[in-house]
Amino acid sequence: MAVDELDTRILRLLLEQPRTSVREYARILGVARGTLQARLDRMEREGVITGTGPTLSPAALGHPVLAFVHIEVTQGHLDEVGDALAAVPEIVEAFSITGGGDLLTRVVARDNAHLEDVIQKLISLPGVVRTRSEVALRERVPHRLLPLVESIGRTARRRVLPSWTP
Repeated sequence: MAVDELDTRILRLLLEQPRTSVREYARILGVARGTLQARLDRMEREGVITGTGPTLSPAALGHPVLAFVHIEVTQGHLDEVGDALAAVPEIVEAFSITGGGDLLTRVVARDNAHLEDVIQKLISLPGVVRTRSEVALRERVPHRLLPLVESIGRTARRRVLPSWTP
């Protein structure tokens, strides 16, 4: 989907002020409420905006340990293992990957002993050959999309501006 400068301004507001009303966004941006709503609807329909819920902290929910667990899967069992991972509440994300392993999961736990229990649960899943874990020590760059949105906005502005030379 092509995202233009107005779309990036809307996305920036959504990221910076997620609890603001559509009417207030329209006022801030200087566009009609209907225009803003149509843009939001289009971006949701096309998958640019994928959610509007709160961002939660696993640490504040009592799960401060974060680990990345690589899972090697028996050939031909990727879908079954992927489906089984969805039943493990401590897995907050899972991706099919290239390189070492077949799946990469982001796992949260109460403590190291709990993390070991979760890993043992993963190892016991049918189709799992082995796991390799890496415990995160400190978050250096939190999940963010604003710098990407800003970069896309700068690119969109350059496409729109006419190249005029006297």
